[in-house]
Amino acid sequence: MTAHVVAEPKRRGRTRLPSGRHLGWSEWGPADGRPVLFCPGAGASSRLGFGADVLERLGARLIGLDRPGLGQSDPSPGRELIDWAADAVALQRARALSSPVIVGFSQGAPFALACAARGDVSAAAIVSGGDEIAAPAHASALPDELRALVERAATDPDGAEAMFRQLNAAQLHAMVRSMTGDADRPVYSEPDFNAALRRAMEEGFAQGADGYARDTLLAMRPWSFDPAEITVPVHLWYGELDTSPVHSPDLGLSLAARIPGARRTVVPGAGGAILWTEAERILADLLAHRGARDESRA
Repeated sequence: MTAHVVAEPKRRGRTRLPSGRHLGWSEWGPADGRPVLFCPGAGASSRLGFGADVLERLGARLIGLDRPGLGQSDPSPGRELIDWAADAVALQRARALSSPVIVGFSQGAPFALACAARGDVSAAAIVSGGDEIAAPAHASALPDELRALVERAATDPDGAEAMFRQLNAAQLHAMVRSMTGDADRPVYSEPDFNAALRRAMEEGFAQGADGYARDTLLAMRPWSFDPAEITVPVHLWYGELDTSPVHSPDLGLSLAARIPGARRTVVPGAGGAILWTEAERILADLLAHRGARDESRA
């Protein structure tokens, strides 16, 4: 397994949006590097990044984003996926982030894809991404308990959101650890990584569970955008041995077919932790797309 590195952010801050709300962020890498936006996984704040040891070499500036109600970001009750995309665009403009690319990990995947659907990023990488599990094609592949949650999210969204709100950071941390398979255990059991994940979840829930609950409801309902309308390059990355039931049931196969021109890579012998074990490969590929788009505009 490739070595993985987690590090505390170099810079942190909050940006005021036109709505008056603030969006929190964390940064790694050179301050003048090519911007790479990052949508973290379920319940995690922006402070858990990836690839800290390769950003300088790649000339990349990783910018983790706190979704509303998580970490340092103000709440936005009743928000939808397309509202998050609008927030991300407002942040780009406020901070003069030119032609960023975006990464979505696990539950962060639909939020990154919503940004790609708007066309305000140059390219997207979806890593161990949550699929649109409410799509009829996945119904028979879901475990019974997950299928029941998806059905409740569709028929009783308020009740489902209230149920998700009962979870706390410690319970979510334990849940994530319990869903990791043998291929991921060396990463998730590593003391520094486990501590960083726990801190990110504690910070994610610092304002309570509302942000996590809304995210989870949005991830489990039909998405409010059509992946077929995405026109920027998208690369889906999955580990061959990813056992998480909340990632894609078919390792992104059907999702790739729905996104025009999408590429899909399944890493042999790897699990869902490829965001950290394959960080340089994922970032280098993504930044190459950004460079190609910049050249086409010149």
